Amino acid sequence: MASHDEVDLIVEAWERERPELDFTPLQVLSRVTRLARRLERARKAAFATAGLEPWEFDVLSPLRRSGAPHQLSPKTLLQLTGVSSGTMTNRIDRLVERSLVERRIDPKDGRGVLVVITAEGLARVDSAIERLLAAEVELLEGLSRGDQERVAALLRKLSHSFDSA
Repeated sequence: MASHDEVDLIVEAWERERPELDFTPLQVLSRVTRLARRLERARKAAFATAGLEPWEFDVLSPLRRSGAPHQLSPKTLLQLTGVSSGTMTNRIDRLVERSLVERRIDPKDGRGVLVVITAEGLARVDSAIERLLAAEVELLEGLSRGDQERVAALLRKLSHSFDSA
């Protein structure tokens, strides 16, 4: 078995104090929480080197992933990012000010607007994803490719249980 980590010490102390309780969930989710904190720091650092804030990446990345011409409606961006319409409007406004996106009239619906990533936005989001993946490789270096695939499958299974609830 691998050496003990900080969560093992916490769980052992709780088990000593409250032996009637099952601390298995704490063993899993405390580690997920700790890993999430490390990932958040790595994300911020990766995005900062590309001149982006995390929220900027969260808006630019769906535009990038959408393929050429890299444009989506504000409603689609809302659905993909899970923020309120007011927050999305503010974010788009700020990205327009930074020349990372533009608003254009939807040619299919003259009343609609499309958010289009600019060349500068594209360059920054591409740089950010490259740096993020490099940081994530470092975070996962203690796991083999097979272990990573097994963890991903288990987390997907857990995620599906949340999505269906």
